Amino acid sequence: MLIKEYLYNMAKNGGEYKLDKNNFPSDPMLYIPKIMFFTKGKGTHKDYLTSFELALRDAAISDLNLVSVSSIKPPLCKIVNREEGRKYLKPGQIVFTVMARSATNEPNRLIAASIGLARPAVDAQYGYLSEHHSTGETATKAGDYAEDLAMEMLATTIGLPNDPTLTWDQNEEQWKLSGKIYKTQNFTQSAQGNKDGMWTTVISSAVLIL
Repeated sequence: MLIKEYLYNMAKNGGEYKLDKNNFPSDPMLYIPKIMFFTKGKGTHKDYLTSFELALRDAAISDLNLVSVSSIKPPLCKIVNREEGRKYLKPGQIVFTVMARSATNEPNRLIAASIGLARPAVDAQYGYLSEHHSTGETATKAGDYAEDLAMEMLATTIGLPNDPTLTWDQNEEQWKLSGKIYKTQNFTQSAQGNKDGMWTTVISSAVLIL
């Protein structure tokens, strides 16, 4: 709705904005992201906040106003690479993101931040994104865990059985054989704590573009 229409409605109704089906200010479809991309980064600095800023710069999203949201891959949302996704974003823009973040100032401490993705076979259905933040885990272990989280959430949502008598690997094999899960993957950034005790921050992020 245009600003002038909003003001006209306010003036007509004595300063009170009245909603009806003809002047509803927003269409819910406008808030479903159409494009998304994944990015990751790390930063090191004596100050904690600055190390986070440097991680955002490394991920090429420091110039955006980021709003954290929970973890749904929207239906029919196209996944593009970071360079393509950045073409749709302007500095200062408010952007929704699912972000994992971990930091340490302990020398040589291993940290990781990972986003897991599980996509259903039918793209018109929604998928899942998971965030995992860890210490003492390799990138491979953290990534596998985030990916497993996303897969389990998707599997139980679309009605696949989660048999408690089976091991995780056995359940996972059944889910994959069902044909209802198209793909799972993870996007993980890891680092070791700075040897001189400066702050090290790692991030992994799924950036959602309306």
